[in-house]
Amino acid sequence: MTARHAHPLMQGRAVGLSPAAAALLEAAAAALDRQDPEAADAALARVLALEPDSAEALRMRGLLHHLRGDYPRALASLQQAHDLRPGDALIRMNLATSLYASGDAEAAVACLRRACAMVPDFAPTWFNLGKMYMLQGRPAGAITALQRTLDLDPEHVPARIVLAQAEASLGMVALARVNYREVLRRQPGQPQAWFGLASLDGERFSADDVAQLQQTLGLQQATVAARVALGFALVRALEDQAEPPAALRALHKANALQQRQLNWNATLASAQVDALVRAFPEPMQGAADATLGDGVIFIVALPQSGSLLTEQILAAHPQAVAADEVIDLQQILDAESARRRQSFPQWASSATAADWSRLGQDYLARIERWRGHQPCFIDRNLLNWRLVGAALAMLPGARVVNSRREAFESCFACYRQLFISGNDFSYDLDHMVSYWRDYDRLSRHWQQLFPARFLEHDYESWLADPAARVRRLLEFCGLPFDPACVRLARTAGGAHAPGNLPAEQLLRRDSARSAWYGGSLQRLRALLASVTSP
Repeated sequence: MTARHAHPLMQGRAVGLSPAAAALLEAAAAALDRQDPEAADAALARVLALEPDSAEALRMRGLLHHLRGDYPRALASLQQAHDLRPGDALIRMNLATSLYASGDAEAAVACLRRACAMVPDFAPTWFNLGKMYMLQGRPAGAITALQRTLDLDPEHVPARIVLAQAEASLGMVALARVNYREVLRRQPGQPQAWFGLASLDGERFSADDVAQLQQTLGLQQATVAARVALGFALVRALEDQAEPPAALRALHKANALQQRQLNWNATLASAQVDALVRAFPEPMQGAADATLGDGVIFIVALPQSGSLLTEQILAAHPQAVAADEVIDLQQILDAESARRRQSFPQWASSATAADWSRLGQDYLARIERWRGHQPCFIDRNLLNWRLVGAALAMLPGARVVNSRREAFESCFACYRQLFISGNDFSYDLDHMVSYWRDYDRLSRHWQQLFPARFLEHDYESWLADPAARVRRLLEFCGLPFDPACVRLARTAGGAHAPGNLPAEQLLRRDSARSAWYGGSLQRLRALLASVTSP
């Protein structure tokens, strides 16, 4: 990115230093470029011994701490550099990145916005602002910042990729496709662009695309992460070319490669579910306020099981608001575990009704920023199926909707998906089926414990009679019927399916693909039969 390096902000960074200190600073920068942190650290230590108030050396030391994951020390160095040179937009940009990594997203965005205002023609500040908006789930803001990045630096490939991701998340599929294809025109083997393109519904891969993907996968210099992303993209391309055997071979290969990078322990995962069953043998008794949490709806599910559709149905209601992938429930339990110096669920049996009420009040205070005065708040998080016992102990008035899908379709959809993070169980069929079994038996446990507060919302039943299932869902959640819920209207918060397609169309598409593989998936069916038979 020549234009970026030629910017005046990147020049004269050693001004004011002695020749010896300037030479050491240059050596530190070269060491950082070649990813040699030890040499960079040693050179910076010598610079600061000569020039303790070198803002640039402190900035670079902050970058080094950040790269090592030591965010407190990164913040300390960068704040010291900022205090010495408050008008330096580069220091402010780096400070914002460490603020975000440290958990202070609001301060980070404000810091970056100020850096953009200080040097409006510096592409990296706009790019970092765009990335930060995307991490916050604010794609509209990201698009503005990333378009500004590309106006300043049309060769900025990472910005074009993130822009395409933002456009896709808002259903702007045609624009996303153009940007992904432009990246591939410039860099034919770019794995993120191939994977992003494969994630767009309606994209049709050609035989030339298949050949390019296979050629790129054959290059020895491709990293493991790149080979995994390219492998999953190749699966989609081979499906488009109607080559089931080749697609399935590519799918098994990509999953095996990803699985080898992970450390999933199915035995440990099952033991944790056993511990949850023991920790919550019966509903919590003695709550001071049995209505605490009334109107809170937890949506739980396995990935690829229609939870987005369930959220859309509820969020379309005028009396409801949704906050997707909220992590507050887990954070509250983690904080309580730290306070008690005992992991969850080990301390659950010793928690009193007052303890659970305190945690419930904490949750309600946290979600106020989203819920406002709406009667119904929807909390969708795919990991919360494990936390139902705690959630309903904390909030006796809350309800849980378990969004389910037929076991085979659910498992195959997970196996066919490369997740951005988490879901490490999904890249091995045995692990996938074991995870599904644990989810199923714990769901049945919650259903037995909380028959009036835990609803099984089955996708296949919804597909057979949408209006009746929506009425049943709304009645369970205490909401009056509204036709908007049947129409799956988009919510004010922008919850919608990727590619701007209704979620039920995406699920139908996945089902069609599993049927397309025919008898090649008998092993998955056999594994599921072994854990679902009476």
